[in-house]
Amino acid sequence: MKVLILGGTTEASALARAFAERGIPALFSYAGRVAKPRPQPLPTRVGGFGGVEGLAAFLEAERITHLVDATHPFAEQMSRNAVAAAERTGTALIALTRPPWEPQPGDCGQPGDRWQRVADIKTAVAALTGPPQRVLLAIGRMHLAAFATQPQHHYLLRLVDQPDSPPPLPRHTITVDRGPFTLEGDRALLREHGVERLVCKNAGGAGAAAKLTAARHLGLPVVMIDRPALPPRREAHAVDDILAWLG
Repeated sequence: MKVLILGGTTEASALARAFAERGIPALFSYAGRVAKPRPQPLPTRVGGFGGVEGLAAFLEAERITHLVDATHPFAEQMSRNAVAAAERTGTALIALTRPPWEPQPGDCGQPGDRWQRVADIKTAVAALTGPPQRVLLAIGRMHLAAFATQPQHHYLLRLVDQPDSPPPLPRHTITVDRGPFTLEGDRALLREHGVERLVCKNAGGAGAAAKLTAARHLGLPVVMIDRPALPPRREAHAVDDILAWLG
């Protein structure tokens, strides 16, 4: 048995630790979009594979028997490539996923979540049509340019790395930080920057959920981008489930 973990999430790191502790032969792969990825207790590679063909060739060359897709829920192309490459090579595949966030009701007389659910980045941009606001754009750096068509807003950008070049947004502030985040910290962040609305992807998990609780406590609306649709695949939500799958 030899396992390839497609990583980049907190769950992927937890799985790598579990494999290392048990001596399970495995490789860990990062996409390479973060300048300083967390070190892993497994042999690690960084970078793309070259599409389905490249991933299939890697699985065969490394004699991978089991493939775990523990990438971000919005890493759509990588997840699609994993399904196709696993089918082509006969490699067993499972996805280690986070349950998506769900809007929460209010408690103790406080209002509940004020979510506007949208299908993708394009509809998230359209949802910001209107007068100027201060917007927390918690979507990573890949899709920032799309929001340049709504230049009236001041955007607060929370990024893992300082960008190499200024984002194409006329009014913005950058804060560089890496989760997991705390409720106290995110509430202070929203207040300090006078944030009036949030835009985020429904990544799920606990590491980045604090901003949603903070928004609920402050009565702020959230534009929530739903996850992309993926091909059918086996999924698990816990490290123990992956270990049981490996047998």
